[in-house]
Amino acid sequence: MKTVLFLLRKEFLQIFRNKGMLPIIFVLPVIQLMVLSFAATYELKEVDFALVDYDKSIYSQELIQKLQSTGYFAMREYSDDADAMLELLEKGDVKLIIRIPEGFQEALTSGKSTDLQLIIDAVDGSTAGLIQSYTNSIINDFNQEKLGLIASKYSMAPVSMVNLKTVNWYNPDLDYITYMVPGILVVLVSMIGLFLSGMNIVREREIGTIEQLNVTPITKYQFMIGKLVPFWIIGMIDLLIGLTLARFGFQIPFLGSLFTILVIAGIYLILIQAMGLFISTITDTQQQAMFIAWFFMVVFILMGGLFTPIESMPQWAQDLTKVNPVAYFIKIMRMVLLKGAGWAEVYKMVTILILFAFGLIGISINRYKKTAG
Repeated sequence: MKTVLFLLRKEFLQIFRNKGMLPIIFVLPVIQLMVLSFAATYELKEVDFALVDYDKSIYSQELIQKLQSTGYFAMREYSDDADAMLELLEKGDVKLIIRIPEGFQEALTSGKSTDLQLIIDAVDGSTAGLIQSYTNSIINDFNQEKLGLIASKYSMAPVSMVNLKTVNWYNPDLDYITYMVPGILVVLVSMIGLFLSGMNIVREREIGTIEQLNVTPITKYQFMIGKLVPFWIIGMIDLLIGLTLARFGFQIPFLGSLFTILVIAGIYLILIQAMGLFISTITDTQQQAMFIAWFFMVVFILMGGLFTPIESMPQWAQDLTKVNPVAYFIKIMRMVLLKGAGWAEVYKMVTILILFAFGLIGISINRYKKTAG
């Protein structure tokens, strides 16, 4: 019993004597709780949709106003060009396309049935199901309102007037695995790259070999490259294994180019490892590096659109995701694998990843000069 108490006392003294550990233990969890409690929401809000209205009638305007008045839908684009609206869906700019046919109002006012088409981006099966459920409910309410008016006008029994035709693109069966596997693969590759590189330099410092490296003629850039390349290769091998399992194990459709995925993944891994090296230069122990790396990874994962749509987060949380590399790569993976997107659709996000990578590498090299130079 005395031995156990002695060990406990020793561990507590080590923690509280290490001033760098105290903020990690007490401050970071509080920040995580405050931020993620608001961001990790399953409520669907402000779904951007595109409208293709061939009727341009009072009834079609009333239907759209009814959708927008709920607070769940916001019209992003309006056009008669259906192909242009489909391009927005392919790019991920809208989640829903509503196509109202010509003669919509005429059919309703004459007591006839008519068709209304909803095209839903079903890469995220859960979100697509919610969108379909919400729109069906709102349109059914609209249907009942007009049904009562027409039945009263013609003194006839109410009949169904609006027939919905729903088409789920990119994930027709609303399979949750199809949506999740690309995102989970991104998370696993990110964790490997961040944690291994995050403990790299600090491990050299702990075992006392960092000073031996500093007195050698190796330049700072050569040192960083030597630290990045081995783990970069490991990360790429892990990605290839994961992609193979996704394709043949989970039957994930590879609609886009594998070469595109590998090139972007190579850029992304450089960014993640640069972040890990930066963490390694600002910490004194591997334990500190692991805690900080895990803190950022949890935030990146839960605010990266893996489990919940970014569009449903508060605006300030959506703004934070603009500096979240995991969010960019998850979106790219889903767009390329499930939608068949090419460079034209993802080049802006790739450019942001490249800028982040160069910035973090520069900061890491500068920080290493200050701490170990």
